[in-house]
Amino acid sequence: MYFRRKKNKETKYRDDQAEPPHSGIIWLLGALLLVIIPHLLRLPLWMSASCFIIITWRILVEYKHWPLPSAFVKLVITLGLVAITYYQFHTFNGLAPGSALLTIMLCLKLLEMKTIRDTMVVVFLGYFLIAVSFLFDQSILFGFYLFSVVLALTTALVILNHPQASTSHHKYYLNLASSMLLQAIPLMLIMFVLFPRISGPLWSLPKNKTSAIIGLNDQMNIGEITQIAGSEEVAFRVKFNSPPPSAKDLYWRGPVLWYTNGRRWQGVHDQFQLHNLTPKEPIAFSGEGIDYTVTLQPHQKKWLFALDLPKDIPDIAKLGIDYQLLAETPVTNVTRYSITSYPQYTTGDAWPFVLQAGLQLPDHRNPKTRALASQWSQQSLKPQQIVNKALALFREQPYFYTRTPPALSSHDPIDEFLFTSRRGFCEHYAASFVTLMRAASIPARVVTGYQGGEFNPMGDYLIVRQSRAHAWAEVWLEHQGWVRVDPTAAIPNERVESFVDTQRFLTIIPEQLMGNHSTWVTQQLLQLRNSWDAVNHEWNQWVIGYGSDRQLQLLDKLGLGKLTAQQLIIMMIVLIAALITSTLIYLLVQRKSTGDPVSDGYNLFCNKLSGIGITRQPWQGPQDYNELACRQLPHLKQKINTITQYYIALRYSPTKRYQTEKFIQLVKRFKP
Repeated sequence: MYFRRKKNKETKYRDDQAEPPHSGIIWLLGALLLVIIPHLLRLPLWMSASCFIIITWRILVEYKHWPLPSAFVKLVITLGLVAITYYQFHTFNGLAPGSALLTIMLCLKLLEMKTIRDTMVVVFLGYFLIAVSFLFDQSILFGFYLFSVVLALTTALVILNHPQASTSHHKYYLNLASSMLLQAIPLMLIMFVLFPRISGPLWSLPKNKTSAIIGLNDQMNIGEITQIAGSEEVAFRVKFNSPPPSAKDLYWRGPVLWYTNGRRWQGVHDQFQLHNLTPKEPIAFSGEGIDYTVTLQPHQKKWLFALDLPKDIPDIAKLGIDYQLLAETPVTNVTRYSITSYPQYTTGDAWPFVLQAGLQLPDHRNPKTRALASQWSQQSLKPQQIVNKALALFREQPYFYTRTPPALSSHDPIDEFLFTSRRGFCEHYAASFVTLMRAASIPARVVTGYQGGEFNPMGDYLIVRQSRAHAWAEVWLEHQGWVRVDPTAAIPNERVESFVDTQRFLTIIPEQLMGNHSTWVTQQLLQLRNSWDAVNHEWNQWVIGYGSDRQLQLLDKLGLGKLTAQQLIIMMIVLIAALITSTLIYLLVQRKSTGDPVSDGYNLFCNKLSGIGITRQPWQGPQDYNELACRQLPHLKQKINTITQYYIALRYSPTKRYQTEKFIQLVKRFKP
């Protein structure tokens, strides 16, 4: 496996065409299995099964001494899997098909891995696939998992390059790989902090737009939001730079819905001629503004969330005709943006197209609702009075708020809700209210988003979960513009089934602390959850979202904010050179005259014994000196024997060099 060449001392050279050690192959296969597991969970079943079969085949080659497949068989398997991959994704371009193809190619490489050179190719393909994994999931837990995978793969690399490698010495190789990774951390931190950033997140690559992400949609079917009402997934987090508004004003505006077929509500459509329009008149803001920063979780759509109504729009977004905040591209990564909103505003006059869109209703649907609205209109009531009539209907009649509403008919669901079931969720009330307004010739629309939030004192920010998904309404009133109306809030508390739902408009205290069921255990569990969420928030802020803005903010704190990109690169190179130089100096200082840690360790052992009068004579070998020391120090006989036996094994048997660290530790702990 190795050959030797002599100069002043004997040196070993690796033969890249030599057969890799069996123990190294076993470690490599185990590490690669950890590498591809996250990808196998995302791949179609047939791909995962193919990769599993190939890895199993290679394991049997090692343990059962099966022959590797012939070149023809490998060619057929490769062409077949590549063709099926293309059939599955219809392209090789993109994150999902690219990572799938890379995973398959890595597994296929195992079927022709014969030499040290082949194993090196596989190892570095494994490292690359680890980096690809992080493009799918950037959570802190997954980051720790990938770090452990890197450690396993590095251990395999050490074993493959170590003479006389053996699985019985796995702890030694694992410690050596750990030491290598720990030594690389300072270099990693220097490059991470100082390397000039471009705008946008650090980890960004287009993702599969068909991925199922829980959250709001750009259409609302009666009963849809109930599907996410119980989800504890985080939608976004908010850090306020000014005093936050009260809970009743925390309306996080999202998709605005215009068109309805009587049951389904959708966003802007071409027939309304609303695309690319801007508001007819600028918004008149008044009162104090609210400054805050939103850290939004990826949801694969373009919409962003902001309090009603945003004034200072971030560079990555634009404000639509219906005051919906939209990003330039779908939000496929954790996105951070700062914004200012004003709770007090007047939108002013609107385009005729917009008002006409706010009156659309399908023909021959929900006749009872139309008749009720027509009755109000015939009473010569003003628009504001009709709005009050509808709210009084919900407040005074036996309407109930429930997260488990009964199923409604497919043809006239609004009629059935208003006049029969009278039990519903926020979208029932918002949709029925807007239908009543439109039937009474008052422009109205449905607004979806989130309401309220949960304050996390551990990080001093607000958490908005998917369970806070909400729907409300907006009506257009002359001289006032678009006015928010939340018919759900009109339901008296005694007719709201869940205590939590009665509190969402009143407080941002977490659900676990509401009511009488708050105990010491629940408080501790809540504190633990808040602490973990705070850790995730900082991870999102300083690792995943470490872009140009965050870098500039950090450099300002360090007094380096005025440095140019070129100066940052020079500083980074200087710091790396200084770190490497100081490491080399440290190693040279620590190095003894012999340059052999085993001899140095034994000399230290002898010096400790000599310090109490047990001096080693020039003619005494290790065994003779051991007998002398044991006679003089019978109470330390076992320790002296152990150290001596370690030294003899390490000094005269090079295959035992993996025990050097253990020997050094024994000598350091020895106290005669």
